[in-house]
Amino acid sequence: MSQFEKITFSMDGAVARIALNNPKSLNALSQQMRKDLQAALGEIESNDAIRVVILAAEGRGFSSGTDLSEGLAGFDTVEAQIQEEYKPVIMGIYNSSKLYIAQVHGACAGIAVGIALACDLAVMAEDAFLYIPFAGLSMVPDGGVSHQLMRHVGAKRAMQLYLESARIQAADCLAYGLVNKVVAADKLGSETMAWAAVLAEGAPLAHRYGKQCLQHASENDLSSTIDLEAALQATCFTSEDSQAAITAFFNKEMPVFHGR
Repeated sequence: MSQFEKITFSMDGAVARIALNNPKSLNALSQQMRKDLQAALGEIESNDAIRVVILAAEGRGFSSGTDLSEGLAGFDTVEAQIQEEYKPVIMGIYNSSKLYIAQVHGACAGIAVGIALACDLAVMAEDAFLYIPFAGLSMVPDGGVSHQLMRHVGAKRAMQLYLESARIQAADCLAYGLVNKVVAADKLGSETMAWAAVLAEGAPLAHRYGKQCLQHASENDLSSTIDLEAALQATCFTSEDSQAAITAFFNKEMPVFHGR
């Protein structure tokens, strides 16, 4: 794995951990951090030994959002900056064949919310919050935040959260379906890693293709979802992992998955 300036990377078995690492700026998403994230995601995607990725942060909070001190960081427009440096990170997580778990503590603000919610799963410290500041800055949501709020909380509540520049506390994030678990702050790292380790023992093909099915179902109709499920089921059913799991089931054994 490459060396990075503004993130840290580590592995524990089949679980990788990326952590935003610029605590002095509350992990503001600088251009170098964006480049580091893009590079790390690419390397993770090509590494078959990695099955689950935790996206976390060092210091007292997850991220304060875009590093406003850099301005457009060489881009002519903010649109170009988002398209070229933010979208690849967000879509890299969303389209990954791996499972991504956001581990959120402290503040998670602005476009960092879009990055966290692009993850497949999320664990949040009980004193953490998501901050949707855009309307108060005379801006629209970016980084896919509009999409995520509409999917998870519905049109009326999404509009309210945006217009009020809401700070969504962890308990409300859980109630709204924005995160999967809320845990004590001092247990966040261990709880997230324990869950990731359990998931990493699961079937990689089921994770990859099940993720595709659920994403498709959230944005498409029943008929096309059935079609996709049928096609991917044909791939899974004939895999070595599925056949071995069926045999293990009848033998009352625990299956071991290899991603084949």
